Amino acid sequence: MSIPIEVDQDRFKKPKGPLEIDKLFRALVKLEGSDLHLKVDRPPYIRVSGTLRPMNREPIDDDEMVRLIFPMMDERNRRIFDEDGGADFAHTTDVDGKRWRFRVNVLQQMGHVGMVARRVNNWIPPLEDLYLPTVLYELCKYSQGMVLLAGITGSGKSTTIASMLNWVNQNYRKHILTLEDPIEFTFTEDKCLINQREIGMDVVNFSIGMKHAVREDPDVMLVGEMRDRETFETAIHAAETGHLVFGTIHASTAASTIGRILDLFPASMHSAIRSALAFNMKGIVAQKLLPSIKEGVQRVPTVEIMMFNPTVRKLILEEQDEKLPDAIRIGLNEGMQDFTMSLKYLVQERLIDRATAFEVAPNVEALKMALKGIEVKEPGIL
Repeated sequence: MSIPIEVDQDRFKKPKGPLEIDKLFRALVKLEGSDLHLKVDRPPYIRVSGTLRPMNREPIDDDEMVRLIFPMMDERNRRIFDEDGGADFAHTTDVDGKRWRFRVNVLQQMGHVGMVARRVNNWIPPLEDLYLPTVLYELCKYSQGMVLLAGITGSGKSTTIASMLNWVNQNYRKHILTLEDPIEFTFTEDKCLINQREIGMDVVNFSIGMKHAVREDPDVMLVGEMRDRETFETAIHAAETGHLVFGTIHASTAASTIGRILDLFPASMHSAIRSALAFNMKGIVAQKLLPSIKEGVQRVPTVEIMMFNPTVRKLILEEQDEKLPDAIRIGLNEGMQDFTMSLKYLVQERLIDRATAFEVAPNVEALKMALKGIEVKEPGIL
């Protein structure tokens, strides 16, 4: 439980007009930044092209921080903040006549209130504009199963998954149902019927939302972030019962995502979870965003893809996770690729420079050889 922060509740009730903090959100949009950071005794910081930069103004003190942040929170989010020391919610504001949406996390650190907000584009970019491998289209075509997007915070997972769902929206007549906390991208219906439900606003909690979801005849579901056992259990159950389920997870590589999922469960359940993964997962896509050298393009993703072919399923069932990276490297013909292959492509297409590629490469020597056209013979994995 967090340390209680005493404030005058009447003073910080949400006003009907624009909020004071909206000035900072407008600056974020105009500077084409992705994130806004607020910390006591520091000026506001904005992340532009992947780099944090301070705004040219005085530091924020405790009183101003509370005055900026608390009017954004409704009664539910204030209660969550008081109980957990943090709260997540969406905030919208107008900038030059356009409505912009932000994903907000309010936090408490060392007795002070702080905030990090992510700008969510008010349009969903076409999948073909994201410099992603074409196999992602194939992942959108399944009628059931699970597809996970893995990566750290700020890796572009939400944008990729929104673009994939929007491709489904443009090409199939299906019912898409999302359950999010909070809603980030808002979809415009094309061929699909789309319902978006926000935890705390449209439904009390995730468990009840999933209970309702199976009765709402969805073809495709987005269940947001796989952050706990309950979320994953309900998502995999939906995949088993004939739905195509999309989700995100915090993991650095496609192969390590298996261990990240298993960590959510006790050891006694690992065998059952491995079986569920092997027979229901269609693919895991891990990505990171890198600064681009292409004119007009700020960042591009480097992507690792693990498709669940017979080899991958066998390795997972037999608990040979350490061999999954080798299975990815030899699965090129089935749409798989590792980060080395991805970085090679980005350098050759002049989307990133060599220095950036070597800085993030998981194996620098392997990347050097790949750029020279030398293929490394992979060891047997069966």
